Amino acid sequence: MSLLTQDEIIRQLQVLSHWELIDNQIIRTFVFKNFIEAVRFVTHVAEMAEDLDHHPDILIHSWNNVTITLSTHSEGGLTEKDFKLAKLIKDLFEQF
Repeated sequence: MSLLTQDEIIRQLQVLSHWELIDNQIIRTFVFKNFIEAVRFVTHVAEMAEDLDHHPDILIHSWNNVTITLSTHSEGGLTEKDFKLAKLIKDLFEQF
């Protein structure tokens, strides 16, 4: 999978709301009503990531916040895989 250009990344980010580009990674923090919802969300993200064989960095903090960081480590930056998973995560969050 090849790295996306800066223009491609910007276009992809315009479609995804609330994701930020920081150091060749896209990052978003999700806020939940409680800790249990945050953990359930992480479990669903883990299952999706496993299905795609593309694993994000996930941080649960402040009891109800989940920060997801996506980058294709093997390529050294962002690829279509990152934005595919980001869209799935965004859609999942909208169901919570």
